[in-house]
This record gives sequence, structure tokens and C-alpha cells, in this order.
Amino acid sequence: MKVVIINTWDRVGGAAVAANRLMQTLSKANIEAKMLVRDKQTPDEKVCAVTTNWFDRKINTIRFIWERFIIFLNNKFDRSTVFQVSIANTGIDISNHPLIKEADIIHLHWINQGYLSIKDIDRLTDLGKPIVWTMHDMWPCTGICHHARDCENYKTGCGKCFFLKSDKRNDLSAKIFLDKQKLLSNSDITFVGCSRWLADKAKASLLTCTNPVESIPNPLDTTKYKPKNKTEARNKFNLPQNKYLVLFGAVNLTDERKGFRYFIKSLEKIRNNNPELSEMIEVVTFGQTKHDISKLFPFPTHTLGYFNNQEDIITLYNAVDVFVTPSLEENLPNTIMESMACGTPCIGFEVGGIPEMIDHKQNGYVSRYKDIEDMAEGIEWVLNNAVTQNLAHKCIEKVQKCYSEQIVAAKYISLYKKLLN
Repeated sequence: MKVVIINTWDRVGGAAVAANRLMQTLSKANIEAKMLVRDKQTPDEKVCAVTTNWFDRKINTIRFIWERFIIFLNNKFDRSTVFQVSIANTGIDISNHPLIKEADIIHLHWINQGYLSIKDIDRLTDLGKPIVWTMHDMWPCTGICHHARDCENYKTGCGKCFFLKSDKRNDLSAKIFLDKQKLLSNSDITFVGCSRWLADKAKASLLTCTNPVESIPNPLDTTKYKPKNKTEARNKFNLPQNKYLVLFGAVNLTDERKGFRYFIKSLEKIRNNNPELSEMIEVVTFGQTKHDISKLFPFPTHTLGYFNNQEDIITLYNAVDVFVTPSLEENLPNTIMESMACGTPCIGFEVGGIPEMIDHKQNGYVSRYKDIEDMAEGIEWVLNNAVTQNLAHKCIEKVQKCYSEQIVAAKYISLYKKLLN
């Protein structure tokens, strides 16, 4: 069986990481899996890029700018939402690529930012091959948005899009919704939500409710993401041995969707209400920032920057006592899975697939959405109960049971075989 996995990138972003891990997972299960990306960032021979030269990169830039320009015109020149939506009005025809021609299964993942247009996806469906589309956000089942938040217009056809500040039923979101509807009415795409939450969104959407929808999580190599000696881990990053270390990380730490302000306010609650515990707390951050944010935190803070090395991030998870994910929009965060596999409990808001990953007060803490006091209580609860509740063991057990490579590979292989038969 030959499977081609299609994603815009092969390393940058949560979807790219998950898609790449699935390729590796399937390969270990003796499936001939390869990855076809727009831009290749790893030396892996199983990854092939359609962008191969300077001219291709310039054309990609033009496609990207053109799509964002159309969105910018339609959202009343609001920069704050220009990357919250995609319209897939331009892309690359990959239907004649050798990897597509030889594949038994075409497996789409995140294909936005000028990689595949709606028309390009239509060309793939015309090939008559089974297509699986793993959803890493809501975009496949909405008109244009990646996360609909409280909006439910995707259930009826979009329009009046709040991202566009529109009060028109027939706005850009409704037009793209109709384009997608035309595509899906002539296709037999099977959608996969990485979380049950996302699968339920697809089942509720007017776009995807008549298509087969499955729920299969992302895989993780638990032979690599595993517990290490905490003392040695802290020494590697020159972190204190006698403190509670609270970790916060994201690709872009100051992205409002990652909720860093809620994290800061929850720490301020702890500092004001629990001075004894506050004496023991320090913060560790990893990820990109445009400026120094360490002074924003009410506790001593260690900023470690962006990590490219997998071993470094594994060591970091092992160095800390708790990982906090205050994200306001999430599907199935790789970071929570990674942290738990290393035995480090997590705290996150009750949003997206997070409540499926963290079992409340069993291997971590699920805070009420945007509730600063509850997040502060969660941090205190984990730090006070990590040992007595044996949270580390329960974290590892959850990941091995639900997200290990063997578990996920078996589910996807079963789906592939069903589609081929």
C-alpha cells in the first residue's frame, strides 16, 4: 500500500509535525508512506517538495500575497484577522506529480497559504483515488475560518462572517462555502478529526455532514518522548533544582490565541493569594517573541527561545513540574501529548480537544474557559498533588494507551483498507 501525505510544510507548525509523525509511524508499520509538501525543511528522503527553485518560491510568495490581499479587501483592512481565515483561491496543481500518480491513498492534511486551491483539491478528486483529509483545524468544514469560535454559521452555509466584520449573508465566507460545497458534492472524501471535538464539528457542518467522518488522534513516538532524570535535565538548561518550574511554550508566545495574558494573570493570582507557594515558583518559556516578555511575569522567568532540536524539547519537558497551555483555540495540541509522555502533567482551558487529553484531576487539570482563578487553582493543585496523586505515571499511561504510534497506525491502516476495498 502506498500513501502520499500532503501538507504545506514538513516541520513548521503543529499540523506539519503531526503529518510528519504520521508518515514515520506508517513507515514503521511497513506502509510505503511519503510526504508531498510545498516547502521542504527537513533532509528526510521520504519528503518531496513541489517548490524546487528560486522561481517556484517567488511564485509561491505571489500566491500567498494574492490570497491575503483578497482577504484584506474583504475584512475592511483589519490586520488582526487577516491570518484567521483562508480562501484557497490560488494554489499548485499536483495531480500529475509522480507521488500522486503512484499512490493508492491520497491523504490531505493542512494545505493552506497558497499550497492547494479548492480547484486543485477538485483535480485530486477527479483521479478517483480514495482521499482522506485529516483536519487540524475547522477550515475544511467552514467557509473560510480556521476556528469558528462561538459562530455556528458553518452549520447552515456561512455568511455574515465576524472575521470579515460583515453583516451580509452573501459575503466572501458564503461564496467560498458554496465553492467547497460544490467540490464535496462530487467527491467521496473521508474526513478525520484529530479530536472527537473536531470530528463532531465536521458532522455538524452543512459542508461535511454527508461525508464519512472519523476520529483518529495524532501519533507520538513514546520511545523518544519519555521520562528522564530531572536533575540532569535542569542542569542542562541551568535551571534551579529547588524550585517549582512552570512551563509555557508556543511557536509564537505572544499570539493572543495562545492566551499568554491569561497565564500571566493566573500567576498574579497565585502570587497575591498564596505567598508561601509563590516563594517556590519560577517560570520557564520556550518559543519565539518579538521582544523580551520575561518582565511581564510576576515570578523569576527563564526564557529559552525557539527549539529546533527534538532532544532539547524532550529534556525541557522533563526539567519542569507542570506545563500550562492557556490557548483560547486548540484542536489536539502536540505539546500536551509530548509533555504527558515525559511524565509532566498539564493544565489547559476547557476548549477543543484538550478535555480529551487531560483527565481532570487525574493526570492534570482542565480549567474553565478563560477563568483566570480556575487556572491559578489548577497550577496550585498540580504542584501540591503531583507526588501524592502519582500524576506522572498517569500521564504516561494515558499517552501510551491513546496516542502511541502502534495505536494510531492500526486505526489509519484499518481506514485505508476499508476505503480500498
